[in-house]
Amino acid sequence: MNVVGVEIGGTKLQVTLAAADSLEAVCSLRETIVPAKGAEGIRHQLEAMIRSLQSQHDVDAMGIGFGGPLDAKTGIITRSHQVEGWDQFPLAHWCRDQFGVPTVIRNDCDTAALAEATLGAGKGKQSSFYVTVGSGIGGGYVIDGKLMGTSRPAFAEIGHLRPGVLHSEAANTVEAESSGFGIMTEVRHILKSITSEDQGDDYWELMNCCDGNIEMLTTQNIAEAAARGNSIARAVLNDAVETLGWAIGQMITLMAPEVVIIGGGVSLMPEELFLKPLKENVATYVFPPLANSYEIVRAELGEAVVVQGALLLARQSLEK
Repeated sequence: MNVVGVEIGGTKLQVTLAAADSLEAVCSLRETIVPAKGAEGIRHQLEAMIRSLQSQHDVDAMGIGFGGPLDAKTGIITRSHQVEGWDQFPLAHWCRDQFGVPTVIRNDCDTAALAEATLGAGKGKQSSFYVTVGSGIGGGYVIDGKLMGTSRPAFAEIGHLRPGVLHSEAANTVEAESSGFGIMTEVRHILKSITSEDQGDDYWELMNCCDGNIEMLTTQNIAEAAARGNSIARAVLNDAVETLGWAIGQMITLMAPEVVIIGGGVSLMPEELFLKPLKENVATYVFPPLANSYEIVRAELGEAVVVQGALLLARQSLEK
């Protein structure tokens, strides 16, 4: 039997066909998404890719990791924050109609969590919590190889914790402070607020990174400047990592996973800027009896993580 795993992101569309028993890849396809063509354009791309696979192989089930909020129970997409046209679209039903195979859909973070728990950094652990730290922050919790909370409207959304009781607005979240977008936004705000008489070397170093256009400053620029000792970049990163460490500490206190797996682009910063201080901050905020009960590790599966999770979802649907 064969299964297909699909990743639908904001910039890329990946499809892999694998043997259901081993999940060994038989064929993989990748295309770049054109956001201007909207959801309909992505569906045309996906249809062509799946038809190409079905012309040469039998497909028995399909799993999809989708980059945005959705109703896992019904397979209906809530919305996409990157591509227009997905609002309330019944993607699972559409796939079943188009391709004639049972289809399971989860958001991309949950799908990645399943992959890392089963095949990656959480392999062999009974419980694992996956945190992706990229342009946003998401979470997924896996126990005994099963994703938790799939029947709920939202679950394990660590990025949407409010970092303290003073943060009463819905937008005042861990994600707003600790994501790549949050880090970038804060540094830009600081640079704009510095008066001409206070524009020292650190200011000009960051301005030179973006050729004087603050709106072009990236999280990578900030990380590189922080590695060189830039005090503005370091201060913002320190605050971001402390907030994320606080959030992970609360999560461990409530859910007590054996391993916390950190993925996403921000997590790839040098260890002394991100992973080392993150562990220190978690240790500060976690419930003391749990202090030696968990590990914090980097994700292992890289760019294939969502597709790997989607293949696992498809296989699980055949086992039911």
